[in-house]
Amino acid sequence: MSMSRASRSQERLVVVGGDAAGMSAASQARRLKGPDELEIVAFERGHFTSYSACGIPYWVGGDVEDRDQLIARSPEEHRARGIDLRMRTEVTELDVAGGRVRSRDLESGAEAWTSYDKLVLATGAHPMRPSLPGIDAPGVHGVQTLDDGQALLDTLARTAGRRAVVIGAGYIGVEMAEALINRGYEVTVVNRGQEPMSTLDPDMGRLVHEAMEGLGITMVNDAEVSKIQTGEDGRVRAVATEDAEYPADVVVLGIGVRPETALAEAAGLPLGDHKGLLTDLAMRVRGHENIWAGGDCVEVLDLVSGSERHIALGTHANKHGQVIGANVGGGYATFPGVVGTAVSKVCDLEIARTGLREKDARRAGLRFETVTIESTSRAGYYPGADPMKVKMLAERRTGRLLGVQIVGREGAAKRVDIAAVALTACMTVEQMTALDLGYAPPFSPVWDPILVAARKAVIAVRGGTA
Repeated sequence: MSMSRASRSQERLVVVGGDAAGMSAASQARRLKGPDELEIVAFERGHFTSYSACGIPYWVGGDVEDRDQLIARSPEEHRARGIDLRMRTEVTELDVAGGRVRSRDLESGAEAWTSYDKLVLATGAHPMRPSLPGIDAPGVHGVQTLDDGQALLDTLARTAGRRAVVIGAGYIGVEMAEALINRGYEVTVVNRGQEPMSTLDPDMGRLVHEAMEGLGITMVNDAEVSKIQTGEDGRVRAVATEDAEYPADVVVLGIGVRPETALAEAAGLPLGDHKGLLTDLAMRVRGHENIWAGGDCVEVLDLVSGSERHIALGTHANKHGQVIGANVGGGYATFPGVVGTAVSKVCDLEIARTGLREKDARRAGLRFETVTIESTSRAGYYPGADPMKVKMLAERRTGRLLGVQIVGREGAAKRVDIAAVALTACMTVEQMTALDLGYAPPFSPVWDPILVAARKAVIAVRGGTA
């Protein structure tokens, strides 16, 4: 049994989850308060801490040679900074009224209660596993943690066959499909959507579809998986839909993730529509003075639509951790929200989006205009000028920018950052046309593609011919 709160001279911070948000919070709190003032105990059920989950597809595909390259800070480094980090230890219960957590050592099975004065929940997210026959068969993998990535690589190493099926075509599904192609697998992607990358509108997703097929990936859209077929040995052998069966020696789930909030829900903490924890601007769990939450287990405010969203990205998780650590450590910080910026790639095709898609804008009750332009990444006469398509949404009448999607070759994706800043600043497309962006032929046409789209959007929102 741990020492009671009343018998301790310093406060105790307990952190549940040892990746980006949790350890960023612990590290920031430690910078502000020394061990004499604040004891920090962190629990992590896996084998790794502070790693880049976003890099897992590139490790699986061989672009990143060594797993340890994805680890920013080891458990030993955290302990050297005065953080009592307990690995392979899972928190199994939150006692909010009593201010304590129950944990279980996954190696020994020993259980214990640890009291806290302040609690940080950074439990992350888990890959969605549809309730299908065979979904738990050996050879079916979700990919969310380094442990998941290692398990997949172990399966690939001991599996003789070279056929892979990826279920889902979001960011993880698309990136894992390319990773498996790079490893010499025959890859089929089964996608329930009209086109891959549902974070894009279908007309832009079609460009991703074409690029995937160009890599040799077989795309099956508008298809619902009904069953995972298994062989006599119990291992996966095929993925079945209503209309077809796709042979598979390994299956990767790329359907997306859900917040890991079962503990929080059992403890009665407030969850949103997406089952993520709800927090205030300081990342404090609503209605609970001494509990904070951050990373993939929370919902965040969408600054464009005004609604709560669940977006699992390491950029947000690290920012959440910094904000939480500042507040726990006696400082002050807030996390105002997001605009929904994300980038990815398929081979050399770059994919970017920020703000709202058409269906997001409709759901928010907004009336809008859309324009799509084709341009190049550099001046057309400069070597290496590649085509780029930009789609822009703007609110009818006001001209407020609502969203941007970009698909193109080298130099395309990071242009979305211009739009992300414009969205955060609530700029209109007319204001954007006057932005003083950098220009030289090796970097951009004289009119940057973002500005070309903004000019066309101005005409559209004024009711002219776009």
